[in-house]
Amino acid sequence: MSERPDNAPRIDPDPGKGRLEHPRNVDRIVHGLYALCALSVLLEFVVHRHETLSFAGWFGFYAWFGFVACVGLVLAARVLRRVLMRSEDYYDDGDAS
Repeated sequence: MSERPDNAPRIDPDPGKGRLEHPRNVDRIVHGLYALCALSVLLEFVVHRHETLSFAGWFGFYAWFGFVACVGLVLAARVLRRVLMRSEDYYDDGDAS
């Protein structure tokens, strides 16, 4: 009687974590992203693009452009955070009661 029937619900060993937070699933997602990146680089050898700009035809141009754009967005967000950030007690009404 110690065996679990096939239709019994599985009990999550760590109910505080979501499905995507388990290390096994994170590894699967990361490996899938690596495979997609490798596939996109390999497709550059096969797919012919009709580029209007000469530098857009360089090998890996779109990968590097995406990386530089992402870094630029992070740096711009850091600057915007300093400009738009409010003080810690901004919503404090000042009443000590």
